[in-house]
Amino acid sequence: MEQPIVKNLRPYLDKTIEYLKSELTGLQVGRATPGLLENLEVEAYGQIMPLKQLASIQTPEPRMILVRPWDKAIISQIEKAIGQSKLGLTPSVNDDSIQLKVPPLSEERRKELVKIVHEKAEESKISVRRRREEVWRQIQDMEQQKEIREDDKFRAKNELQELVDEYNDKIDEIRKRKENEIMEV
Repeated sequence: MEQPIVKNLRPYLDKTIEYLKSELTGLQVGRATPGLLENLEVEAYGQIMPLKQLASIQTPEPRMILVRPWDKAIISQIEKAIGQSKLGLTPSVNDDSIQLKVPPLSEERRKELVKIVHEKAEESKISVRRRREEVWRQIQDMEQQKEIREDDKFRAKNELQELVDEYNDKIDEIRKRKENEIMEV
């Protein structure tokens, strides 16, 4: 049976996984997907908003993204946000929409993206390790204060490590999947 203190760690680790997935969704992999732009921050109506709240984002062709703002008055702000992003896409503005051609990735850019994926996965693992250390300190404190016995402490330590290993494996799986997607020609 999982110790309550270890069990309480699971939601934090789930958030780490979700954050990693959302970070990797925004990487341009040479194929048009709405996820490239959904969370792009646009300054509109006096505040910063994600693009998905301001426009429909479609992919009519494998290498084209079509952005149709709900309000045509903010088309220039959306164009500016896309231009300032690190996506490397050049917006082409029509009357009521913005077209983006997604260029095929060069080998150099693919390697650069794989490196970014590695960095983001490593950041997630660091976050998991930090949480593990916090919980381990709490477990040790509980034993020192006689709230748990020594054998409970070691059982909790083993459960904690199993949980951390499980989430590190999930991070590695997500990383490998994204790398394969990037390296696919």
